[in-house]
Amino acid sequence: MSVRSIRPAPRGVAAVSSVQSSPYLYVVLRVVPRVEREEFINAGIALFSRPRRFLGVRVHLDRARLRALDAACDGALVGAYLDGIAAVAAGDPDAGPMAGLDLSERFHWIAAPSNTIIQPSPVHTGVTADPAGTLDRLFRDLVSSP
Repeated sequence: MSVRSIRPAPRGVAAVSSVQSSPYLYVVLRVVPRVEREEFINAGIALFSRPRRFLGVRVHLDRARLRALDAACDGALVGAYLDGIAAVAAGDPDAGPMAGLDLSERFHWIAAPSNTIIQPSPVHTGVTADPAGTLDRLFRDLVSSP
C-alpha cells in the first residue's frame, strides 16, 4: 500500500481554487408516460451550484418520441408540466408558492423522487467554472434529439 502526501502549491503558483471552479448538482428530468413499463425519455436538465448562486432548468419535449412510447399521452399537458418546473426554478411568481423558495429548496423540490409522469434521475455531481455553459452542454448531450 502506498501513501501519498499532498503538498501545498509553492508560493506564487496558483492552486486550483473555488474561484475557478465550483461544485454543482444536476438531475435529468425524465418523462415516464406509463410508469408500469419503466420506459422514459429525457426531457430536461436542472442544474444547481450553491457557490455560484445558480439554478437553471432547460426543458424540451420530443413529442414524436413521447408518442412512440404512449400514443395516448397528452404531449401538450406534459409540456405544460415541464414548463411549470422551469418556471419554479426561475422563481416566477406565477408558478406558485414553490417558486418563492430559495435556490437550494427549489432544486431539491425538483430533484425529489416522485411517482408521477415527470421523474428526476438520481442526483449527479460535478465541478464547473461556468454553470450556464455546463447546463447547455448537459442539455445538448442528454436531452436534445440527434
